[in-house]
Amino acid sequence: MISPIRTELTVTDNVPFGQPEPGLGGTHRYYALTLERPAWKNWEPGQFIMLRPKDGGTVEWARPLTICRVTSQSLVLFFRVASEYGTDRFARLRGGDKVIVWGPLGTGFEIRSNTPTLLLARDAGIAPFAGYADMHPDPACLSMLFGHQHPSSHYPADAMASRLDMEHLRDRVPGDCEEFYRVSARKMQEYKENGGICLACGPMDFLYGVWKKALELELPTQLLLSARMNCGVGACLGCSTITSKHWPDPIRAGLPVHTCTSGPVFWARDIDLDAVMPERNM
Repeated sequence: MISPIRTELTVTDNVPFGQPEPGLGGTHRYYALTLERPAWKNWEPGQFIMLRPKDGGTVEWARPLTICRVTSQSLVLFFRVASEYGTDRFARLRGGDKVIVWGPLGTGFEIRSNTPTLLLARDAGIAPFAGYADMHPDPACLSMLFGHQHPSSHYPADAMASRLDMEHLRDRVPGDCEEFYRVSARKMQEYKENGGICLACGPMDFLYGVWKKALELELPTQLLLSARMNCGVGACLGCSTITSKHWPDPIRAGLPVHTCTSGPVFWARDIDLDAVMPERNM
């Protein structure tokens, strides 16, 4: 288990992606926030940090953000601006600003050498796979299917395309979203036949479909349920995920666990998303 560290870091850059949007008050929808590198010895793709701006002593709640990548000099966080989650204030950070970071937190994705690995990402769910591609010992084993609503310029897709095989499917007309789900299912079938694994990150509706298909195929699949997190520390009780009969601790099988403290990465067979999203199973 990697011990988290609380530290004060300096913002070195905050790059907007795409075009400003009137519905967001003229700001951009996506940002890549770069901080100086924390004094972490290790971290895992799929983990997250708690981030809080430090501005003149104002007390603000920290928010969870998935780690995009970590380099020798920086920590990069790619996030979507959403006032309901408090990430709009992160869009206002500028170089030289100070922030409080606590992390790395949670469970990360499994990295298997010499194993075909399918990465399924939708919209901001692409973020953790940048670091995953950086850390994987054999990127030639990786293939990503990336579904997105906005042009690719809204995401760090171009930089990632140089490190792994990537296929884009963009929502342009009605039915494109359903096509993305169909292609995802077909690729999962192919990876099952070739002894591969699948990793997925994105909105919960998308992850629910991946979860159902993974169970049907018995394809080893990990899901990053960061979309369910709110406070990030297990206090709000709003991110509970129900475990399945396969949960590693039999005593907790069939019971709720906090996504932020027991995840946010889970094996599909270990959880029951029908219990979390019963409306999808009607």
